[in-house]
Amino acid sequence: MTAPSRCIWDMRVKDAVDTFEHPYQVTGVSFSDAGDQIFAGSLDNNITVWDVRKRCVAYTLEGHQDTVTCVRLSPDGQQLLSNSMDNTVRIWDVKPFAIGHRCVKVLEGAPHGFEKNLIKAAWSQDGKQVASGAGDRTVVVWDVDTRKILYKLPGHKGCVNEVDLHPREPIVVSASTDRTLYIGEINPPK
Repeated sequence: MTAPSRCIWDMRVKDAVDTFEHPYQVTGVSFSDAGDQIFAGSLDNNITVWDVRKRCVAYTLEGHQDTVTCVRLSPDGQQLLSNSMDNTVRIWDVKPFAIGHRCVKVLEGAPHGFEKNLIKAAWSQDGKQVASGAGDRTVVVWDVDTRKILYKLPGHKGCVNEVDLHPREPIVVSASTDRTLYIGEINPPK
């Protein structure tokens, strides 16, 4: 393959069962709940939504001003979280037949910094909070409804590349370029 691509793998035979070609390097992928769509963020600042059955682009989510570094489907499958080197985290409406502009929220406060790492983001299990790593060595947690930063957690000595929120407890875990994992407790949403 000469062009950047996404592959669907059959883990039983350890071989790709399908490939979707893309003109730019892909930096993050996620399936829809039904598995009929693939969301793919890339270096072109967009999120391409592929229809798996028809093997074509269903639509494109545009709005980021720099490389998309992460895409994550919400627990209810209705929204998509994306992080970008433009220092924004966006929430997109990915329900079928959504009307109008699909970007429903823009969250700010988690800078990528000069390292320009592929920083990931995560949803809480109830979909009320999202978290992201940041280039300023912090973990940022937002309230989805109000778009306000609930926590900006320091401690790492390097860029925070990955975060996750525990599925049942108010706990966040983060990974950094400083080669450490931090686990911290946050207050549960009210």
